[in-house]
Amino acid sequence: MNRDTELFWWPARVLHWLMAAMVLTMLFVGVGMVASVSARHSWLLALHKPLGAAILVLAVLRLILRLWRAPPPLPADLPALQRIAAQASHWLLYALMLALPLVGWAMLSAGGYPVMLSESLRLPAIAPFDADWFAALRGLHRVLAYALFGLILLHAAAALYHGLIRRDGVLRSMLWRRRAPTPTAEAPTKQDST
Repeated sequence: MNRDTELFWWPARVLHWLMAAMVLTMLFVGVGMVASVSARHSWLLALHKPLGAAILVLAVLRLILRLWRAPPPLPADLPALQRIAAQASHWLLYALMLALPLVGWAMLSAGGYPVMLSESLRLPAIAPFDADWFAALRGLHRVLAYALFGLILLHAAAALYHGLIRRDGVLRSMLWRRRAPTPTAEAPTKQDST
């Protein structure tokens, strides 16, 4: 199978941008949820739980795709420290996208709160009911959320650095672009036909 090695595989690009929107939405919903005591709190909580479950499922799928199809290589002239930072930050992003929903699920389980994805779909508890565990997991969930937000900001800054300053194709490899049109034979002119 032929594919453009300069681009991420198209399913990886679709998942990347879909999850970027979902994770950013989730972070802002989480902030709004803990900052609100109004009637919006219940609505935000009802959105937060299924969105977290969806992010967990998609993060597993993204990890499988990444292991199955390696991403395009980084530029050969990229300094070793930046190469290490890029690889480490990507694996840390995966770890946080997996850990945050799992910690949130365990936190709710420890607090005795049901994890309802819809009116009829309830996830099983993954941690025993325990107020101390609930408090510890709540704090951990908050710290991990801030870490993910900070890492996303660094990831976006690195993407802009590659796209606007280095112009080395790293940002372009995750964007949609049209392939260059294939050259076609020119139509014969009147002189050619005589």
